[in-house]
Amino acid sequence: MTKKEESKNEIKKGMTRRSFIGRTTLATAAFTILPRHVLGGKGFVAPSDKLNIACIGIGGKGKSDAAAMENENVVALCDVDDIRGSDTRLKYPDAKFYEDFRVLLDKEKNIDAVTVSTPDHNHAIIAYSAMQLGKHVYVQKPLTHTVYEARKLAKAAKEYNIVSQMGNQGHAGEGARLVNEWIAADAIGDIHEIHTWTNRPIWPQGDMEKPKEIPSLPNYLNWNLWIGPATYRPYHPSYHPFAWRGWWDFGTGALGDMGAHILDQPFWALNLDSPKTIQASSSAFSDQTYPLASIVTWTFPEKDGRDEVKIVWYDGGLLPPRPENLEPERKLGACIYYGSKGTLMHNTYGDSPRLIPETAMKDFEIPEKTIPRSPGIYEEWIDAIKNGTKSTTDFEYSAKLTEMMLLGNIAIRLKDKNMILEYDGEKGEFTNLDEANEYLTKKYPKGWEM
Repeated sequence: MTKKEESKNEIKKGMTRRSFIGRTTLATAAFTILPRHVLGGKGFVAPSDKLNIACIGIGGKGKSDAAAMENENVVALCDVDDIRGSDTRLKYPDAKFYEDFRVLLDKEKNIDAVTVSTPDHNHAIIAYSAMQLGKHVYVQKPLTHTVYEARKLAKAAKEYNIVSQMGNQGHAGEGARLVNEWIAADAIGDIHEIHTWTNRPIWPQGDMEKPKEIPSLPNYLNWNLWIGPATYRPYHPSYHPFAWRGWWDFGTGALGDMGAHILDQPFWALNLDSPKTIQASSSAFSDQTYPLASIVTWTFPEKDGRDEVKIVWYDGGLLPPRPENLEPERKLGACIYYGSKGTLMHNTYGDSPRLIPETAMKDFEIPEKTIPRSPGIYEEWIDAIKNGTKSTTDFEYSAKLTEMMLLGNIAIRLKDKNMILEYDGEKGEFTNLDEANEYLTKKYPKGWEM
């Protein structure tokens, strides 16, 4: 039996992390570098052109993020949960496995880039630690857990001159580019209002409290590392592996989950920056979890010759009003743009934008494609690293989009104030409610500060 087959058998037998650490080693083998045209093949990358990648968080969405790195050298894997990451470890049996990202970054000196696919509250500290070492970073959406972290990562990416990317795959899609091109071509005139919505949350949240019972900690989970920069609380399956999104301390709720896809389209197409006001209403919630349903409204100031723009977000089963000219039999799109000349609608990831009513499409001349098409959200990042260019949703861009969403969550927290929050984007602070500024950051446990 080969060493690779041995590794696979060990993982299949459900070895705990304690018995597996140190057992897998990075395989080394001599090879001859041949010209591309000799080796060929779709997706082929010459060995000399491959990046050394470390994947941090390899279960859940991290599984597909790591799988997308298959044309590069995946040399290291990291997860606090042995079971959740087992499929990825089977895919890359020669990659060294770690449970602590800090140990990985300290020992794996040869890595070029890192993917970060952990719960939201851990994104910033991992990405920042990697950037300080000059590593390129790909971070799942939403970029960060707080506004402070978003601004910190954007600044660090520039300071350390690395290639960054946030994992909102819709940004790389054809629909996203069509929306941009149609709006730039004045398809519906001056846009003054946009309505967006999602069916999230699809996990428990609302007026919930911390679980009182303290179950046994699974032997395959390092809970202290999972908690990381959050305030400590005992393990409970209500947090891990899936429902963490609904807890204030760990996730960013429905808005942070889907806003990175849906709000990305108008944010990009209208070249938005910081909002000047934010207000919110919602169903009941506790100091522990996000509400089951909410409505958030942002206003953005005039810019580049366009008028002020209002964006409204609905979640938890709430829907925007149907456009008067939308045919009765048609479903409501996830994003609706109201302009001086007409109305535009598209689905969750910006796919298949259409003017409404459908009869308006008959007279619409599809504009020329002017925006370069993306090879894919992952490929775009990898190509940018190799070519010394920028990716389209790098931290300079995605930090601002993330900030928009996080400001919405702050407005939800303070919805009982029954006021419109005023925000100074240049200073990064609220100007009419000091209490709101407390939520721009959070307290970090000792050793987890940024």
